[in-house]
Amino acid sequence: MYADYKILAVVPARGGSKGVPLKNIQPIQGVPLVARVGHLISELPEIDRAVVSTDHDEIARIAEASGLAADWRRPPALSGDRIGDLDVLTHALNETEQRDGQRYDIVLMLQPTSPMRTAAHVRDTYRKLVNEARDAVWTVSETDSKYHPRKQLTLTNDQLGYYSQDGGQIIARQQLDALYHRNGAAYAFTRDCLLGQRDIMGANTAGLITENMVSIDTPFDFRLVEFLLADKQ
Repeated sequence: MYADYKILAVVPARGGSKGVPLKNIQPIQGVPLVARVGHLISELPEIDRAVVSTDHDEIARIAEASGLAADWRRPPALSGDRIGDLDVLTHALNETEQRDGQRYDIVLMLQPTSPMRTAAHVRDTYRKLVNEARDAVWTVSETDSKYHPRKQLTLTNDQLGYYSQDGGQIIARQQLDALYHRNGAAYAFTRDCLLGQRDIMGANTAGLITENMVSIDTPFDFRLVEFLLADKQ
């Protein structure tokens, strides 16, 4: 609990993954991704409850061993690769509240695929949510100017063009406004944002700027994260 707000952490970890089979239980530094989240949550006593949302028994077993609750399974209708975060989070919130007989004021989403997060990233996210009376807070990183939309190109029938109408006028990065992208380290939502507004970006959503992160999607990402974490030691 933080400032009288009860906090539920939800760790979405379905079994299906096209890029890396059973990605959520593949190891980083010898620890399965989903277990790394469980270990991290143990450093955050303000989190009242932490559950894994999964459709896979082995993921559930590993999650439970790391301290996450796995009392229920995600239904097949919410287990495809085109299911949005909102449906997964509202299902987890409703299921947990029903089983616990408890209302949660804040929902955190902590995806296993962001193993570079720290406890401080998560703590700062939900404290910003409460202290600034936000509907939601997402961790974000500044996008490298090389990948700014106004510098991107299109390729249609082998014909190269500018994505932005003024793309050809961009000479220096100083001409570009700063842009940010979600980095997956942490998300915090009020209960009303999810159940009332039915949105993960509520009407009053803030970004918490952090250093760049790697969100794991491919075998190369695993190797990159291993290198970056080892380099920090």
